[in-house]
Amino acid sequence: MKRAGHLLDHVLAWDNLREGAARALRGKRDRAEARRFAGDLDARLASIRDELAAGTYVFGCCRQFVVHDPKRRTITAPDFPERVIHHALMNVCEPLFDRWLIDDTYACRVGRGRIAALLRARHFAVHFGYYLKLDIRKYFESIPHQELLGRLERLFKDPRLLRLFEQVVTSFRGALGRGLPIGSLTSQQFANFYLGWFDREVKEHWRVKGYVRYMDDMVLWADSAGRLRDLRGRATAYLRDELQLTVKPQPYLNRSRHGLDFLGCRVYADRLTLNRRSRFRFRRKLAALEAMGRRGRITEEDLQQRGTALVAFARAADVNSFQFRQGVLQQIAVSGHKARTG
Repeated sequence: MKRAGHLLDHVLAWDNLREGAARALRGKRDRAEARRFAGDLDARLASIRDELAAGTYVFGCCRQFVVHDPKRRTITAPDFPERVIHHALMNVCEPLFDRWLIDDTYACRVGRGRIAALLRARHFAVHFGYYLKLDIRKYFESIPHQELLGRLERLFKDPRLLRLFEQVVTSFRGALGRGLPIGSLTSQQFANFYLGWFDREVKEHWRVKGYVRYMDDMVLWADSAGRLRDLRGRATAYLRDELQLTVKPQPYLNRSRHGLDFLGCRVYADRLTLNRRSRFRFRRKLAALEAMGRRGRITEEDLQQRGTALVAFARAADVNSFQFRQGVLQQIAVSGHKARTG
């Protein structure tokens, strides 16, 4: 592959830094740290540019909090200046990551995403009788720093940019030499890129026609269970030996007609439905929103927006969920009015 060079100058270009600040500020202008940064924008950007050029910027200033959605995750949110840097970096580097990835990788990519991944999975469910679902054990926590940086060096040749990548990567768990923080823009791109090497092994060397990946959720399709058992062994060995990752115990192999749990849905050849976990979360979250609105903890406008987002998730990709949504929404009044399910 042809490596990209001389990119740090583009990252540090004034217009790119301003664009990075604009993206970091999007939806965050009401927060104190964002207001402070925006209030002295040019001086702060100049300071960031000078420190990055000199290699003296100190990464790793962040705050952590725990979410349960649905399982417990520790989110590591960089401070605002570091978020600006991440956006400036990805403004320049994301198109290069995107061009390198195969078509059937759908996370963190413009024009793809969850809906496209579900529709592609349904397409393969029509054409193949069996599927194999793989998932990485604690993926973000498991990514080895040096292996990631070595593979980044195969795509980028600008040594100054590679040193910046190293500073970003090793600022989190540098002593352990493993792990990327959940909640960082660069982490999403690096993690997506890292499993791109597995994508290429699957498509270019194993010649698997039916394959979809959404971050670390990977599904392979074939016409026989025996073919997938062979691929299961190959995949487990490749991920362990080449990428230093562990596949969760008992990868799931089944017939396509029995349905596949994928990205919150149950995928069949002729339809998509919400899976059991998504139905439970939909009920729980909508009930919690209704309670918050009734107690005055959120505004009616915010209630409506968040409720609409929940319904949109349940309707995405023509998911067959109308009767379920209608049954739930009839039990819970949103803003004191009959809920809309269309």
